[in-house]
Amino acid sequence: MRTVVERELELTLVLSPERSVCVPARLAYRTDDPFAVHITFHIGSDSPVNWTFARELLVEGVFRPSGHGDVRIWPTKVEGRSVICLALNSPDGSALLEAPSSPMAAWLERTLRVVPPGTEHEQLGMEDELSRLLAPTTLDDLWPHGGWPGDDSPEAGA
Repeated sequence: MRTVVERELELTLVLSPERSVCVPARLAYRTDDPFAVHITFHIGSDSPVNWTFARELLVEGVFRPSGHGDVRIWPTKVEGRSVICLALNSPDGSALLEAPSSPMAAWLERTLRVVPPGTEHEQLGMEDELSRLLAPTTLDDLWPHGGWPGDDSPEAGA
């Protein structure tokens, strides 16, 4: 059964030290993609901007600076408010966003209750799929156990 944990949240896009704008966003966590979190930014266009990155990166970033490269996350205070900063970089540009800490942490905690850390692989059903793939089938009986007919090589039947 697939479970989705979503939260609408207003983030702040920092344009400069003096100027910022509010950006509505949807945070989503899906048990069918248990290692990732998804953020969709609704920026007033017909096509929202989507970012996907490791849930573990966000979990760590709530407490201390984490990540490098395209996604960096860290906690800080802005004008007395606790926020989580997200620095996102892509070939199309860069963005610095601030998310209110409490709602972000509460949503993240909900995802951790749905799929506790370290159990993500269980959501993928890999063990069941491997068992199915490795289970004997009637085709196994068709495989020549003594080698191929007419195979006179020394390895035949070995």
